[in-house]
Amino acid sequence: MSRVYSLAYLTSHRCSPPEAIRIAATNGYAHVGLRLWPNAPGAPQQHLLGLPDVLRETLAAQKDAGVSVFDLEIIRIGDNFDPHVWDALFEAGAALKAKAILVAGDDRDEARLTDSYARLCEVMNPFGMTADLEFMPWTAVSDARSALRIVNNAGRPSNAGILVDALHFGRSSTTLDDIRSIPRELLHYAQMCDAQAGTHFTTEQMIHTARCERLLPGEGNIDLKGLLDALPADLPVSVEIVNSEREAATTPMRWAAICLAASHVGLQGLNTNAAT
Repeated sequence: MSRVYSLAYLTSHRCSPPEAIRIAATNGYAHVGLRLWPNAPGAPQQHLLGLPDVLRETLAAQKDAGVSVFDLEIIRIGDNFDPHVWDALFEAGAALKAKAILVAGDDRDEARLTDSYARLCEVMNPFGMTADLEFMPWTAVSDARSALRIVNNAGRPSNAGILVDALHFGRSSTTLDDIRSIPRELLHYAQMCDAQAGTHFTTEQMIHTARCERLLPGEGNIDLKGLLDALPADLPVSVEIVNSEREAATTPMRWAAICLAASHVGLQGLNTNAAT
């Protein structure tokens, strides 16, 4: 079974949405991920919301290229959460026929975070997308066990999901048994890269690696083989490899090609569950 690959936002962060789609098509990706909402006020994003011309161009690029939008970023659940803040993101996702929205949990009050996540799923449901809660070791949802507990306590809504990022697996207390315990219906895609694994990094170091210094599969020591064997063999892979130093020396087109080629070699060769 051949894996299906998506060009993640962080791999194509220098591109507009239509450019990302065209680059994905040229290099053989089936999908793209877009960050239409920044992860912090004033942080980088791809601009489309409130820009009907860009939306039309993006839809036209999808049709011409045959590349779909898989996921959108990002919703952060804080202590003052109102899901309707993101109504424009939901509407854009429906127009683009996106499948998922990435969700981060920042509220340290887990009961309140759980209620907020349930409300988010309810509000998102009419738009046809899943709300994929990503565990990250520096957030309130620090590992896969926390993510599953929150989703279960929220009543496991029909559009609930858990997103596994190889980097956060490798730098959190998450075990392979924790990954195997996630029900299949909650897994919609996984993000892949490599790095040095371990739980000794500071928050600043973890964030820096996540946003600026990820490695190609095989260059670090994250147990990618174990992770891929623990995940469903047909799960789509979002290639999420941002590396500021390396990218400065090449074009977005070439970087997308390098990352996909490394993923083909590093991930397909590791996945013993995939049929030949």
